[in-house]
Amino acid sequence: MNPTSISIPWRHGRPLLLAGLALALAACASSRGLQPQASLRDIDSLRTERTLADGALGVAGFPAQDWWTALGDPQLDALVNEALAGHPSLEAADARLRQARSQIGGARADQLPSLSVSGGYTGLRLPESMLGDETGGHYAGSGQVAFNFSYGVDLWGGKRAAWEAAVDSAHAAAIDAQAARLDLSANITRAYAGLAYAWQLHDIAEEELARSQKALQLTRQRRSAGIDSDLQVRQAEARVPSAQQQLQAARQQIDEGRTALAALVGQGPDRGLRIERPRALDPLALQLPGVLPSALLGRRPDIVAARWRVEAADRQIDAAKAKFYPSLNLTALAGVVAPNVGDLLQSSSTFAYVGPALSLPIFEGGRLRAGLDSKDADRDLAVASYNQRLIDALHEVADQVNAVRSLQQQAQSQQQALDTARAAHGLAEQRYRAGIGGYLDVLTAQSTLLQTQQRLAGLQSQQLLASVRLSQALGGGFEPNADDRLHAASLTDSPHSRDSLP
Repeated sequence: MNPTSISIPWRHGRPLLLAGLALALAACASSRGLQPQASLRDIDSLRTERTLADGALGVAGFPAQDWWTALGDPQLDALVNEALAGHPSLEAADARLRQARSQIGGARADQLPSLSVSGGYTGLRLPESMLGDETGGHYAGSGQVAFNFSYGVDLWGGKRAAWEAAVDSAHAAAIDAQAARLDLSANITRAYAGLAYAWQLHDIAEEELARSQKALQLTRQRRSAGIDSDLQVRQAEARVPSAQQQLQAARQQIDEGRTALAALVGQGPDRGLRIERPRALDPLALQLPGVLPSALLGRRPDIVAARWRVEAADRQIDAAKAKFYPSLNLTALAGVVAPNVGDLLQSSSTFAYVGPALSLPIFEGGRLRAGLDSKDADRDLAVASYNQRLIDALHEVADQVNAVRSLQQQAQSQQQALDTARAAHGLAEQRYRAGIGGYLDVLTAQSTLLQTQQRLAGLQSQQLLASVRLSQALGGGFEPNADDRLHAASLTDSPHSRDSLP
């Protein structure tokens, strides 16, 4: 069979096409005056030299990917690894990543031609009252098989820009998935530090209970000897239930800490029953120095993801810009049609159609301008989000660096206060045994010792939490790839000038 085709003589149609394009460019809708308003902040313009410059904190560097292992507790390592293996929050982040990647395929398909095949049979019978005896009352039908081809030529790069926007958005989603893992590991480490603090309070409460029981026994002995009165005995007796209450509160805090860790791991409360007492965690293990602001750009996953979203917004503007230009669509239809299905393979049944079409927007009621204005606003939002994350990142780093410095000094001073309080309590107890001092001195020294122990435990816990937050603020071991580093380092605002548009 020899399909029939329709050809367009190019030598005759070329001048007409060129003239049509020129006319289209002159007559199509205008996008003048539309452009983004926001610009990317330069991180070096946010002064941090005095805040972050301190050589006393150690050698400059960034956290490792497994930064929590510096604490030296295998149980913590196991909990983090268990959570990273399949926590629901990570599964949600991975699902969002798959959604973003699926958009790449859709945008890529828009750049390619489409080909489909269709077939069918159409039958018709009209009444004699309408068409008479010759035509009416008879059944007529036809079968057809057709191939449909269509291709929208990407003359101005709009489809490619949409594809690039989808790729950039997928980059951002991939980094968001890594950020979710960082947040989860940091939350587990903080909860583990809280559990360690609860055990510290438990030890302090046990020690206080032992001191109270010992003082009560001594006071009763002195009353039997006629040295003390019932008042001293009652005062000593009141310390015991108070210490027992503190011990019970500490045990409750331990149980709550275990349950919280079980939830962060993605398991039920019974998983917490298998969590043993944490090892002694060094508050100084995770201390890190201040860092040059420019180096922070590629180390914070939220900043890198925000930068990719700015790039995606740029590409969306390019795609919206292309809609103001004429579009060229190529369509073709070829197939066979015959009254009887058995005659479809005959050469006389073939048909073909070719239809190149040029369209241009002249008047859209402001729809195209509104769409472009919306994309400009989307970019401004992305830039504002990037700038805000930049400021927040420096704020977080500065706060935690200052906290690490201050808490270290406070802990050293509190340790000295504890040594003094412990010595004073021992002296007061010796004097009381010797009958030189009164029970009020012992009571005062005991209360001071308890408060000093609790304050020191609290400061050490705050030290550890500040170190964890500093590790997270410095990126938590995020390792950007080459493309991430390139985009993070590119702070030049990409202008989208509308002056060149029709």
